[in-house]
Amino acid sequence: MSSRLQQPIIAIANQKGGVGKTTIAVNLAAGMVRRGRRVLLIDLDIQGSASAILGRSEGEPDGNVAKCLLEGRPLSEAIIPTAYDGLDLAPAGERMAIVDLHLASALGREHVLARAFRSVAIADYDLVLLDTAPYLGLLTLNAIVASTHLLVPVSCEYLPMLGLKLLRDTLGSVQQQIGIDVPILGYVLTMIDRRERITDEVEAMLRKTFGNQVFEHGIRINTHHKASPSHRQTIYDYEPAGGRGRADFERLCDEVEVRLGLSRKAPAANPA
Repeated sequence: MSSRLQQPIIAIANQKGGVGKTTIAVNLAAGMVRRGRRVLLIDLDIQGSASAILGRSEGEPDGNVAKCLLEGRPLSEAIIPTAYDGLDLAPAGERMAIVDLHLASALGREHVLARAFRSVAIADYDLVLLDTAPYLGLLTLNAIVASTHLLVPVSCEYLPMLGLKLLRDTLGSVQQQIGIDVPILGYVLTMIDRRERITDEVEAMLRKTFGNQVFEHGIRINTHHKASPSHRQTIYDYEPAGGRGRADFERLCDEVEVRLGLSRKAPAANPA
């Protein structure tokens, strides 16, 4: 996919749930928009959490990702503006739970999402983010195939480390059987709590295994990350300026820009 599209398309994936995929997807998108970038966030998670945070409050929009994939409609029909200037959203849709079943019988089932991308004016965006489901089903496989990079959140617990082997095995299969090599942008530590020994143990294990693929800065445990979605807000709206949550995502945005080789843009006017 990367040979056909110049804009970075980042799939945020980990086979284990509860590692902060949606938190990263929503707040990374918001952080990049604050830097003057145009971002498209595509919600591929059956829980639709990113859609609930960023989408409309008056019910499900007519167009959504599930409808497009199930009915063979252009993905462009699912894209809606959000309250954030420069950030567009393709919401998941209530039928997302049955998309995997539909893909199982689809022709070229690993490439359905990539084909749906052809209707999207990707060049209008500086960055596309894919928030994936917490399991490695066909829809997540489609996200990997359609992406140019993979961003892997890993919470500071033991079980998410076990899920990394399955993810890496899947990437190996994608490269071997489909002929697509999706580079890993990096592993991001989440739910960092320096009071807990497991945090240091997981970080040491991750850095020993993956070296400089592990982001220098991660996302610290923060009650604001748990509270902000219930208010349908990003960390930039919910937390006062100078807060640790905002600081963590500013550093994450810095590293993503460096790893992607993106030049700095002028920040959006009057970012809060």
